[in-house]
Amino acid sequence: MNSLRSLLVVGLTFLGSAVFAQSKTEKINVSGNCGMCKKRIETALKTEGVNTAVWDVKSKILTVSYDSAKITTEGIQQKIAAVGHDTQKVTAKQENYSKLPSCCQYDRKSTDKK
Repeated sequence: MNSLRSLLVVGLTFLGSAVFAQSKTEKINVSGNCGMCKKRIETALKTEGVNTAVWDVKSKILTVSYDSAKITTEGIQQKIAAVGHDTQKVTAKQENYSKLPSCCQYDRKSTDKK
């Protein structure tokens, strides 16, 4: 009887955590040019809390599905900026942008970047 009760408690715990998961999907503009950019951007988001990340080379739109209890949209954009790509809200530091291969160095909106 105790093992049945324990199994029930464990089952309800998993069910409860699944119900309260904060899964969101967002579209984020991310600057980049090519397939190498795509790989870099998507790889930067292989992190806890991010379920899927797909960047479209033509539209420059990243579609990301994530658990908002584990990571925020700002946190996602900071991870992208850390590898050299500007997003709609976070600008990559010049030193990170400069490390990109020449084919990946997109036209930046302003020269006074962080």
